[in-house]
Amino acid sequence: MRPKNYSQMEKPISITTGKFRTNNNNNHNNVWFVVPLFFILCFVLLCFDYSALFTDTDETAFSIPDVTQKSTSSEFTKDDNFSRFPDDPSPDSSCSGRYIYVHELPYRFNGDLLDNCFKITRGTEKDICPYIENYGFGPVIKNYENVLLKQSWFTTNQFMLEVIFHNKMINYRCLTNDSSLASAVFVPFYAGLDMSRYLWGFNITVRDSSSHELMDWLVVQKEWGRMSGRDHFLVSGRIAWDFRRQTDNESDWGSKLRFLPESRNMSMLSIESSSWKNDYAIPYPTCFHPRSVDEIVEWQELMRSRKREYLFTFAGAPRPEYKDSVRGKIIDECLESKKQCYLLDCNYGNVNCDNPVNVMKVFRNSVFCLQPPGDSYTRRSMFDSILAGCIPVFFHPGTAYAQYKWHLPKNHSSYSVYLPVKDVKEWNIKIKERLIEIPEERVVRLREEVIRLIPKVVYADPKYGSDGSEDAFELAVKGMLERIEEVREMMRQGKDGSDGFDDRDDYKYTFSPYEEPQVLA
Repeated sequence: MRPKNYSQMEKPISITTGKFRTNNNNNHNNVWFVVPLFFILCFVLLCFDYSALFTDTDETAFSIPDVTQKSTSSEFTKDDNFSRFPDDPSPDSSCSGRYIYVHELPYRFNGDLLDNCFKITRGTEKDICPYIENYGFGPVIKNYENVLLKQSWFTTNQFMLEVIFHNKMINYRCLTNDSSLASAVFVPFYAGLDMSRYLWGFNITVRDSSSHELMDWLVVQKEWGRMSGRDHFLVSGRIAWDFRRQTDNESDWGSKLRFLPESRNMSMLSIESSSWKNDYAIPYPTCFHPRSVDEIVEWQELMRSRKREYLFTFAGAPRPEYKDSVRGKIIDECLESKKQCYLLDCNYGNVNCDNPVNVMKVFRNSVFCLQPPGDSYTRRSMFDSILAGCIPVFFHPGTAYAQYKWHLPKNHSSYSVYLPVKDVKEWNIKIKERLIEIPEERVVRLREEVIRLIPKVVYADPKYGSDGSEDAFELAVKGMLERIEEVREMMRQGKDGSDGFDDRDDYKYTFSPYEEPQVLA
């Protein structure tokens, strides 16, 4: 390509005199000098490294500065996202054992789903496209009604976890574009969004098509062969059970992704784990995505100083279709308790429980928040209650105790109250009486522990964590790296890395480990 200031009218310079020539009569006299000079120039040009002039985005794992960039303008630039590449002259020693390689998947597995978000529903006619904004956090909440902080609150959809996690991963400080240095490999497949397109009215061949295509792509990559995929992990904003359809009956729910032979070698992080040991639960995304530790501390102090008007509260709707659901009993007891319990009725057409202002307004004024199982074992509401400093009350071990082991204390009684109810027919408790029995000193300790957990269950701004602070994302990555290292150590010792990797463990959903009455003192 010619430079913009190129002109054919420029006069050549005489090599012998250094002056501009006006004619070409004496050119033959200088051939003996021009020819060798020509070969010298060619040699120099051949030795020149042109790679610095071009960037091949198809060869790098860092080509997605903002996975929602077609939905919203990106606040960060590519240079902002990465503090140091692993092949820098002085790599960060703190990243040793923490490097992660991100597969650059074909666009159809993630970006294309966002571009065609109108095809995705939550089983209703609700438009999911607005929730893609702001790195998957959703629209900024402007009418905070003196309930929320003036910034960092969004209308966040739980199914956006895979988008949120991907954007957080892009800003992870220990990324590497050299997979040989990586301790783990992240697969940014939006499994939940993909499957949401086909849950209603599609046969199992369609529902499973992307899963087969993904695994066909992964197993031929050089990264797969190192540990047969056991250092690979992906994230979903749906519960893990949605990807474990156990039959090929058209009427059965979900996809078969996690039962494909190759997929069984990977790990999945999701809002609720299954009975299989290679599925791990991480917190539901709440609507608070702080930009700094200071914002978290400010919110914690607000929740710590609240005077709580209600003894307990329940936010939800009855589940009459589930004959063993305890929700009906809980609603009845709440209504009987009158001024000591607040019922936030989330039935369609009543209160918009997707609006965090409505939820936080109630939870921040309650000492205890009741968290029975819903459509599945877990609830997003339990994380909203933690965010509000409201002590969660659980009725089934699968709601929290069998989940979130990287984010919640092993000592369950340090932050929650447990009222085991196996079946609604066995309901022989009075919630109000049980809660009133708890001494005030223990209530204070429980609330303080709940408030202390807030930083661990929020997905903060993508740049948060660069100073070493840990949010839900950082703890999830840390837990995943530790689990992969355990498998790697087995292989170093000559053991089979597949031993126990994808075993089933139904025991974790039983009541047996939790049946002993809790000490209320």
